[in-house]
Amino acid sequence: MSFTFLLQITTGEAPATGVKDVPIWDIIDQSNGGIGWLINLILLLMFGYAIFVFVERYLALSKASKEEQGFLERIKTSISNGRIDEAKALCDASQSPIARMLAKGISRIGAKNESIAATIENTGKFEILRLEQRLNYLATAAGAAPMIGFLGTTVGMVVVFIDLQNATSLELKIIAPGIMTAMVTTVAGLIVGIISFMGYNFLVGKIGKVVYQMENAALEFMDLLNQPGK
Repeated sequence: MSFTFLLQITTGEAPATGVKDVPIWDIIDQSNGGIGWLINLILLLMFGYAIFVFVERYLALSKASKEEQGFLERIKTSISNGRIDEAKALCDASQSPIARMLAKGISRIGAKNESIAATIENTGKFEILRLEQRLNYLATAAGAAPMIGFLGTTVGMVVVFIDLQNATSLELKIIAPGIMTAMVTTVAGLIVGIISFMGYNFLVGKIGKVVYQMENAALEFMDLLNQPGK
């Protein structure tokens, strides 16, 4: 048996496949049939706002988690030396959640430690709520976007069956718009959902870091007040 055919090289151009390259914008345009345009518009707006929320919260959390070098130590030194006004000024000069939380505690120095601890705890909860603002949108978009995409899939298939029912002959160009609506909206919904889900979990992790820093600062502050003679 001869294996020389394995060494043969085909020369010349490959036969044409007949497949036509279609620009992505043309595919999206074809998916806008019926109410497909409305679903695509909703998903586009959701995507744009999800990107805005992620970038805005990322910058805010990065700023909040950036701990100033020696800030807590300067606060403790000022309080230990009885310079309460100096400690307040240090907190007012900083815009971090930790500084705002400690400022409330410093303003209550002289009251019972239980009252100071309650003030710090309530302020800390309020600061956490500020850190989490608009974050619930990403959680909502992560679940709602794929469902909206699936709605587009259902609508697209309904359009396909209606077109088939009204067609006199079966041609691909008749059912193509409905199929495009079904497929494009599904892909768009999944993209928005995945990005929102990943962004939400990433930001939750950064919030956890800030919360840890706030809890550590509150504990050190209360330990200082609970020292004998304070």
